[in-house]
This record gives sequence, structure tokens and C-alpha cells, in this order.
Amino acid sequence: MKATTMFTETSDTLVLEPTSQAPEAAQRFVSAHMKMWGLDDFDGRLVASELVTNAFLHGAGAIVVRLFREETKGLPTVEVSDQGARLPTLRQENYAATSGRGLLMVAAVSAAWGVRPPPAGGKSVWALLAI
Repeated sequence: MKATTMFTETSDTLVLEPTSQAPEAAQRFVSAHMKMWGLDDFDGRLVASELVTNAFLHGAGAIVVRLFREETKGLPTVEVSDQGARLPTLRQENYAATSGRGLLMVAAVSAAWGVRPPPAGGKSVWALLAI
């Protein structure tokens, strides 16, 4: 499937099908916006990839990626929503584990992160980037 048929994009929102190509599409979306804002895109790409991967593996339905600047300091915020009811949990560090480090990385590069229930149901996981 071509990326152009996989998602629809508006100025700050990307809607993805829950496929293994979703994290890469989210990275491109976030990278383009961060560069447009004159910001380094490394942390944004990492956060988008990890949150979208979690939505793909553990969520349900379409994956919605929003990128916006918070009002007080103008810091970029990445928000990923899906219709799954399962909430993400921050696991203890386990150096022997082969997965489960995504939220640890998100927490490490973010000023703050959290989960909120959107009005339409499901969950939205957000990360305020510490640039």
C-alpha cells in the first residue's frame, strides 16, 4: 500500500490506518511540521513513532496524530489517539526485555506526558516536547 493512500492529512492532524507503516508516516508528518517551525525534529520523530507503534500494537481503530504548539511556551505537543480502551503503562526498566521501552523513551525526552479520554471514547496519549 502506498503511503499516499494510507492516510489523510490536514494542517495539524494525520489519520492513519493501523498498519505497520503507520509509525513511519507519523515520523514524516511530525518531521515536516517541526522543520517548518524551525525546530529540531529528532525527539518529535521518536515520540511519534513510539506512540503510534503503541496505538498500532495495543489500540483499536484508526490512529489519529495531532501536532500543535501549547499556548504558554509554544512547545510542540505530539498527541496520538485511538479507540482502544487499554491505557498505556510506564514499565520498570528491564534491560533483558526485548520490548516495552517506548514510554520510557517518551518520558525521557518529554517535558511532560499523559493520557486523556477524548469525548468520542478511546484514549489520547500526549507528550509535550522539551526542546
